[in-house]
Parts: sequence; C-alpha cells; structure tokens
Amino acid sequence: MCAQLVKITEPPVDGLSPNPASFRTEDFCAGTVFPARRQPWAELNFALTGIAEFNIAGERYLSPPHYAIWIPAGIEHHAWIPNDIRYVSVYIKNESCDGLPTNPCTLGINALIKAILADFADRGLQCPESPADLRMVEVLLDQLRLAPRRESYLPTSDDLILAPVLNALRDDPGDRRSLAEWARGLDVAERTLSRRFLQTLGVSFNDWRQRIKLVTAMALLDKGVPVHAIAERLGYSNASAFIAMFRQLTGLSPTDLIRRNHVARETDG
Repeated sequence: MCAQLVKITEPPVDGLSPNPASFRTEDFCAGTVFPARRQPWAELNFALTGIAEFNIAGERYLSPPHYAIWIPAGIEHHAWIPNDIRYVSVYIKNESCDGLPTNPCTLGINALIKAILADFADRGLQCPESPADLRMVEVLLDQLRLAPRRESYLPTSDDLILAPVLNALRDDPGDRRSLAEWARGLDVAERTLSRRFLQTLGVSFNDWRQRIKLVTAMALLDKGVPVHAIAERLGYSNASAFIAMFRQLTGLSPTDLIRRNHVARETDG
C-alpha cells in the first residue's frame, strides 16, 4: 500500500540515466505532488490505473490509461495525483528521439507498447542491457514513433465561445444539451460552434464531451462510487450504455478496472 505522501521532494532530475532508455513503474497516493523540473532527456508517462494531471510549459494535460504524456528534454513540468494511481515512466536519451515529437503532446498507447512495458515491470527491469532487451527497446521506440499524437487528451481553451461550454461540461459532464442547443444558447450558428471545436481544440464537440465523461468516471470509480450512480451522473439512460462507452475507450469494463485496482492494492499491501 502506498504511503500518504503530499509532496515528492526529489532532486530536479528524476529517473535513471537512460542509455538508450530507462523505466520505472510505481504506485502514488492521491494528493502526491511532483515539483517543477526540467529533464536532460525525454520522458513518457502514463497511468496503468487512475489519472495524473500535468502542467507542462504552462499547459494542462491529463494522462488516463491508453494515453501517454510525452515531454521532450528541457521542458519544465510538474504533476499532481488527484486519486491513487499506478504509473509508468520511460526516460529516453535525446540521441534516440529521432522521429519522436519535439513538443509536449499525448500519444495513444497500443497493446504492444503496454506489453513491452509490462514485461519490463514484471522483471523489475529499469536499465535494459542484454541484446534481447535492447532490441525490445528499439521496438518500443518504433511503436512510439507510429503512435497517434494529440496536443492534449482533454484540450482546453479560453475562447469566448468555447469556454462557457467547456466550463459547464467540466462542472456537469452529464449535461445532455446537444451542440445545436449550445449554439442557440450562445447565439451562434451550430456550424460555427462545431468548426470552433475542431479548429481550436482539434476534436469534435461529441469527442470532447465523451472524454470529460471518461475522466470523470475514472475519478469516481477510484472513489468507490457504484457504476449505476456514475452512469446516472454522466447522463446515461442506463448503466449498460455507460459500460459500453467505458469499454470502447479503455478496453476494460468499469468492473474490470475496479477488480484490477483492487488486486494491485492487495498485492502492494
């Protein structure tokens, strides 16, 4: 079981020196805060369970399962943990970053990437040295180069048209108003509002609303809120519809995630 830490007081440089990469998988408690730092190497972070929140060069990023945060070398960042999580960090030397993003972003994590990292974690491997493990690192890097890239899993904006919609959906992800209803309330054309979402945030209105529902659902599951209550809070007519959405986006049912989190905590204990 993780200790009740409030702040991680590590030195400004975190992680083992990568050559070409180093790895760690750890559990962190709700309320853990990582102070601002700049790394001399690139960093990939993603949650196996739970969600981490990052501030990278003044921009907010969320890291739910299946979406990793990519931080190039030299970019200041800090993070905080709203709920208990199990987290993976990969540190990659600059010379191995050709073809990888030069700006902070989120990367979609596929099954092969997760399998490689799970194997390293199971073996407690932090600094691969054997020829076989180094070849596995090269496969991992190739997969990261091919991974879908987005500026942020849950992008935000202070745009005068978008901000009222984004703020309202953060406060109440179950708000069922359609894009057309939002447009009428803002006195803009539906097409204008739709285009503003795509141009400013890079995702559609429906996609953004689904993402805020997922982020909220994962936080509520971590708190032990029943699935049917979460479904109701998120505006679903029944729990089955919520479960289908959750499975589509995470590859797990809410019950699977709860069970996995429980097993991980029992093992840690």
